[in-house]
Amino acid sequence: MDILLMGPPGAGKGTQGALLAQALGIPKFATGDLLRDAVKRGSPLGLQAKAVMEAGHLVGDEIILGVIREELGKPEAAKGVIYDGVVRTIPQAEGMERILSEKGRRMDAVLFFDVTDQEILSRLDRRREVEQRADDDPAAVTTRLRAYRQQTAPVLAWYEARDRVHTVPAVGSVEEIATRVRDALGK
Repeated sequence: MDILLMGPPGAGKGTQGALLAQALGIPKFATGDLLRDAVKRGSPLGLQAKAVMEAGHLVGDEIILGVIREELGKPEAAKGVIYDGVVRTIPQAEGMERILSEKGRRMDAVLFFDVTDQEILSRLDRRREVEQRADDDPAAVTTRLRAYRQQTAPVLAWYEARDRVHTVPAVGSVEEIATRVRDALGK
């Protein structure tokens, strides 16, 4: 089963993705993790990504899709994958469809973690205090939310047109949200 997790930064995709991956016995792919691993391994795509990142630019769709293609070729990904925010643009969504189709698969479900901006800001403020993450300061969060709305939010409409989106109210305890995730998937 291939499942895409979508939602703004701080919506709980990472936490719920890890729980879901464990429950289903399939891997979880997150863009940042995949890129860092490709760079660490020194793969050709990793070296391309490293050059782009070191120049201070965002890694383009072609490199991201190439890394995903590589990862999907691994045996542990044969039964499905939880994609944690991996598809961030419509070209990436279209590319994912092609890659999965080549393997006789499709994106089975898209879980949209619905949470208010006020809740996101509160969560990320708490996370910044606990984890000391520089990317969670208020200015960075505002920039990430703006980027999310401009680039990623349209992807949700793309998947809605294909009738694959399940909205998950993402406020409450981790366990309550996990129950909503399982219910949305019929698990």
